[in-house]
Amino acid sequence: MTDEGFEAATGDGPAPPVAPGAAERRAAEVRVAFEGLLQIRRLTGTAGGDPAAVPAVWERNRPVRAVALALEAAGIAPSAVDAEGRRVATGYRVAPGEGPGTVRVEWLGPPGGGAAQQEEDALGECVRVLGPLGWEALLYRGPRKRRFLEVEPAPGGSPAAR
Repeated sequence: MTDEGFEAATGDGPAPPVAPGAAERRAAEVRVAFEGLLQIRRLTGTAGGDPAAVPAVWERNRPVRAVALALEAAGIAPSAVDAEGRRVATGYRVAPGEGPGTVRVEWLGPPGGGAAQQEEDALGECVRVLGPLGWEALLYRGPRKRRFLEVEPAPGGSPAAR
């Protein structure tokens, strides 16, 4: 939590606190935030089919936050950085994509931590989480052959909603 309210973990923040009960509190915050997102979808959904399978306008206007929340709510671990910006935990990183309304999801970790070997399976799990929620995630290879996802709202909602 920040002073402004809940923020989904994008993978560029600090490692989660290890104080007793901190993980349980964070899990409860994530659960409430994600349930709120699904409620927004139900209340504002105008496309036919399952409104929970189509990103709401709020999400389309804040895709980094929406995608990060979906991944965190699914229990996928975010990466983390220390005060100097060094990666200290392996997990997803969500950042703005190259095009408007797109998001880039990478699997990053500390040097020598094995993130590159995990990325194909880990990004595949991200695709499996995002697809039913109405996000289209395409896998690409970037510099040094590292994989990443380019994510955007699926045309007409998720394949399950069509």
